[in-house]
Amino acid sequence: MKVLVTGNAGFIGFHTAQKLLERGDSVVGFDVVNDYYDPSLKEARLREIERTATETGSEYHFIRANLADRQAVERCFADHQFDRVIHLAAQAGVRYSLENPHAYVESNLIGFTNIIEACRHAEVPHLTYASTSSVYGANTKMPFSEHDDVNHPLQFYAATKRANELMAHSYSHLFKLPTTGLRFFTVYGPWGRPDMALFQFTRNILAGKPIQVFNHGNHTRDFTYVDDIVDGLIRASDQIAQPNPSWDGKKPDPATSNGPWRIFNIGNHSPVNLSAYIDSIELAVGNKSIKELLPLQPGDVPDTYADVSALHEAVGYRPATNIAEGVKRFVAWYRGFYG
Repeated sequence: MKVLVTGNAGFIGFHTAQKLLERGDSVVGFDVVNDYYDPSLKEARLREIERTATETGSEYHFIRANLADRQAVERCFADHQFDRVIHLAAQAGVRYSLENPHAYVESNLIGFTNIIEACRHAEVPHLTYASTSSVYGANTKMPFSEHDDVNHPLQFYAATKRANELMAHSYSHLFKLPTTGLRFFTVYGPWGRPDMALFQFTRNILAGKPIQVFNHGNHTRDFTYVDDIVDGLIRASDQIAQPNPSWDGKKPDPATSNGPWRIFNIGNHSPVNLSAYIDSIELAVGNKSIKELLPLQPGDVPDTYADVSALHEAVGYRPATNIAEGVKRFVAWYRGFYG
């Protein structure tokens, strides 16, 4: 197939493009390569994708442009006919949305509109896009289920991603565009983002510097290894969304629709306490950490825990990487990449 992967210079987009090329798909990457975090890491990912394309003999083309640039998106769809679109480009980060909400409007709302409108006019068979566990916001019933209400986000970032889910539903309903949204739960692994805890903790522990441990290390996260995420993502993309024939407007199911629209959690289904996560990093690094214990940050939630039964039933998703192994692989990559 020919697949458009937006955000392919990003963490998950990079791994997704790699996996698609390895199985023989043709990939078009689309990324602005901004400076939200170190652009040199993004450029290194792009070089790795080029190397994989050369080694596998798979077709790869990269477009360096902003998804908020409507004409650039339209040119991309005019030049290529896609069998699938995997939309992973977004302004990420919970805390940054408190400082710069306009970046989220441009990337997560305008960019998403341009992509979904292009998919509509090009009659793309299936759009799969990234949502987030942050949409569960003030929910405290565990594990989080796609069938629960998610109308109480706690950050603007989560609000924009919830908006994407609703925007996709309107297009699925009006234009019969098949769409699948995936709510990612705390993805980690090699080539990860420098603004995420694993990266920061590893860097500081290796350097003998303190690490900032929010909520005194007492919150839990459903840490999910990137290879497991990409496996579920591609499985979901391969299977085109269909209407739910038993959907009832009198008792509407928030996860499905009478249009070709669906939402899935994609996580590890095994939440880990932050303190235990730090223990795994210390073990992999071979040093003890110096902890600076701090209160929970504004916009953060104490716990996340994914019910992934729906994704398992639909596409056979089975996360297979435990924390100890996943952290070990990240630390090995970090040491190799940064010397």
